[in-house]
Amino acid sequence: MKTRVILFIAFLFTGSALFAVSKTGTTAAQFLKIGVGSRAAAMGSAYVAVANDASAIYWNPAGLARLTAHEALLAHSEWLADINYDFGGVVIRMGNMGLIAASLTILSMDEMMVRTETEPEGTGEYFGASDACATITYSRSLTDRFSIGMNFKYIRQGIYHMNADGFAFDVGTLFTTQFYGMRIGMNIANFGTKMRMAGKDAKIFVDINPEASGSNATLPAHLETQSWPLPLLFRVGVAIDPVQLRRHRVTVALDALHPNDNSERVNAGIEYSFREWVALRAGYQSAWGLDAEDGLTFGGGLRYHIPGAMTFKLDYAYAEWGRLANAQRLSLGIEF
Repeated sequence: MKTRVILFIAFLFTGSALFAVSKTGTTAAQFLKIGVGSRAAAMGSAYVAVANDASAIYWNPAGLARLTAHEALLAHSEWLADINYDFGGVVIRMGNMGLIAASLTILSMDEMMVRTETEPEGTGEYFGASDACATITYSRSLTDRFSIGMNFKYIRQGIYHMNADGFAFDVGTLFTTQFYGMRIGMNIANFGTKMRMAGKDAKIFVDINPEASGSNATLPAHLETQSWPLPLLFRVGVAIDPVQLRRHRVTVALDALHPNDNSERVNAGIEYSFREWVALRAGYQSAWGLDAEDGLTFGGGLRYHIPGAMTFKLDYAYAEWGRLANAQRLSLGIEF
């Protein structure tokens, strides 16, 4: 039985690399692929089977069923190209009825000057761009070893006077085996509608017959924009604790990813925890991915419990992005 489990896992994490195909630039709402939480980021984003905190809203909503208290999470990332990425979420336990959660993700940038061909130094106007995703989550344990979770998302993207809206679902499962407590997690994210930009910036004025005498060059028209699918992503992962002592714990995790707009890839991570007070983490993301810039990650965290009150968790992560420099993340979690 142990041999079969090992062979099955090896197939999951190596078979995808044999058929790598890149379809970069074929989906909208790319910010939905940015991971949430510093703990997961430091572990190379290998988190679908580890997810046991509020960041499971993103990674695998089924993992929320393992929470033993209400929890809130605030996360901030200094993302690439001076872009800010912020996440806020809260999870509420409802006893035997399961858990519900709500979260908001925002990707934003500073305003930039509007420039045109005739006014390259600026028109005096400024424009901004931002993305947002509001999520409602439900999670529940069906048995003592198996749980399921679902997300419903409202997604909005905007730049200048143009906007696009969409809706999506996530479904996740988590199963704890009898093979040394190994967890197997699966998640399908961003299954939903297509998105199409619309707004007053698509309005133009044309002359439908410029060669005709007395033609009108101010006839209103609209540019037709194309609809694009969401970045559908299927994740499957395993996690195991090869060291589980009173003061020491080591967790090892592997995730295989199958996106609809890029090649298959594998993430790997490890976490060492001392008395669940201090944690050190490292990982590698996008192994075998085509044209991948991301790679090595590392970080750490502190956990402090106030008896009879609440628990605070502070986590940090650093990720290399090759020619795109690096990304740093900071998260604050509160159990209450």
